[in-house]
Amino acid sequence: MVREDVRNVAIIAHVDHGKTTLVDCLLRQSGVFRANQEVVDRVMDSNAIERERGITILSKNTAVTYKNTKINIVDTPGHADFGGEVERVLKMVDGVILLVDAFEGPMPQTRFVTEKALALDLPFVICVNKIDRPGARPDEVVDETLELLMDLNASDKQLDSPFVFASAREGFAVKDLNDEHKNMAPLFDTILEHIPAPEGDPEGPLQMLISTIDYNEYVGRIGIGKISRGTIRVNQDALLVNHHDKDKHEKVRITKLYEFDGLKKVDVPQASMGSIVALSGIEDLHIGDTVCDLGTPDAIPFQKIEDPTISMNFCVNDSPFAGQEGKFVTSRHLRDRLYRELNTDVSLRVEDTDNTDTFKVSGRGELHLSVLIETMRREGYEFAVSKAEVIYKTDERGRKLEPMEIAYVDVPDEFSGTVIQKLSLRKGELQGMGKTSDGRTRLEFEIPSRGLIGFRNDFMTDTKGTGIINTIFDGYSPYKGDLSYRPQGSLISFETGVAVAYGLFNAQDRGILFVKPGDKVYSGMVIGESSKPEDVELNVCKTKHLTNTRSSGADEALKLVPHKELSLEQAIEYIDTDELLEVTPKSIRIRKKILDPLLRKRANIARTQRAQAEANR
Repeated sequence: MVREDVRNVAIIAHVDHGKTTLVDCLLRQSGVFRANQEVVDRVMDSNAIERERGITILSKNTAVTYKNTKINIVDTPGHADFGGEVERVLKMVDGVILLVDAFEGPMPQTRFVTEKALALDLPFVICVNKIDRPGARPDEVVDETLELLMDLNASDKQLDSPFVFASAREGFAVKDLNDEHKNMAPLFDTILEHIPAPEGDPEGPLQMLISTIDYNEYVGRIGIGKISRGTIRVNQDALLVNHHDKDKHEKVRITKLYEFDGLKKVDVPQASMGSIVALSGIEDLHIGDTVCDLGTPDAIPFQKIEDPTISMNFCVNDSPFAGQEGKFVTSRHLRDRLYRELNTDVSLRVEDTDNTDTFKVSGRGELHLSVLIETMRREGYEFAVSKAEVIYKTDERGRKLEPMEIAYVDVPDEFSGTVIQKLSLRKGELQGMGKTSDGRTRLEFEIPSRGLIGFRNDFMTDTKGTGIINTIFDGYSPYKGDLSYRPQGSLISFETGVAVAYGLFNAQDRGILFVKPGDKVYSGMVIGESSKPEDVELNVCKTKHLTNTRSSGADEALKLVPHKELSLEQAIEYIDTDELLEVTPKSIRIRKKILDPLLRKRANIARTQRAQAEANR
């Protein structure tokens, strides 16, 4: 049976091509908001970090009604680090809106999400967005999108997908570029015509795949998914099974059931085949589980989410300033919070280590892990993290394999030589070179994931903030050889106290400072970047000795170079393998793992001797 009163669709695209803005527009024009209601832009980006960074991190569900048909819409992330979010929600929908920027055209992440949708044989509605943008070239973008689909071996039906031209910001869509600009009705109509209605047996035994997990302190885990067969009711007994875990057969009860209406979850007594619903009351609920009838334990196949490629150690803060700024500081607090994150983040892995104060956390990229770190510090957690390291594998022949990325770099012509040189030093291999539509140089590199760790800071400096880099995971390849992360050493404080202008004035000739007068520092804390390859220890707490002929006011004549304030991402990229990043709700400090200067010197000598022994072997 086909259920004509429902459509389930996901919006997929490269980062910043306008997915969330489009959802805003569809919500406004479907009458979800009152005429006089004040609504913020990008209303679906409800997370504070999403709003600050202008990116979508978690997929969100909403629903609108058009011509008596309920359209369930899933807004997905566009950044490669959150690809796990895209992979899982596509099992929940019957078609996708592929959004492509009318100026940029298909980008690396467009290829990634398109590939995932093609693998599930989902029908497409292709929306060329931002046609009012200066330099827009919608006709060329149509050709580029069709070329991408052919490249990815799309079926004839998918190649015949309808194109709609839109400006989500201005609130209109047209089927032909010459049509009059009115509203989003042409896009709504195209969805109803070309996204198939859900099909299944509403009278059969219950079957529902959990594609997303939400979490609420009051009701616990909330499972979201599409009902593939049958009807689900409140207080109904059901069976929990999993395609990848044959031993999982758990009897559960549905205590709460919700459907989506605009931005709200609405309690419903029951829902039938084709509906996207949320349910709560099941404690041991995971993404990929199937909720089914007690007598028919049919698990729905669910593709395994790709494994993480990068890891960091999260450890209890043991610096001299430990416990002064954070609310949650113990290993128990840290462990509970990290494992709680697994409730909602399918791409994350958390492992205990031999040290009870240290936990290995693995994710899809530096951004993925930095969002977790930022979220935790805002919640009051205080901890330290190590440098991000890639996760290696071994093939059947015993060879060491490492994760590889394809990096697409767009830069003005005058910076292309510098970027090629820097990426080549990081084991990158130039695969292609061409021109973008706005006359910039586009470089395509195959590069180890570890070669990109710490690169973005240098890249933005080298291109004077004009460069754009996009990366996408490209599988595992044999190890490419050693590379050094950072050519410069660190400036290290060898006293604990407060940095003063006189001490900083004497230190600023040695490199770039990260601290200012009045900042608290401790022995072993990194206070700047050295201009030389080796570490330099300095006393920035040193004050000028006063005499009868020299007053303390003489310090006012000292001219200090402005210090460099590192953001969380910059600090994560900057730290070296022998350093930690101390993260508290109020501060970010870089420090050496070994704070004592004598012990640190001995460890460096031992490390050098080991490296020489390995080289001679």
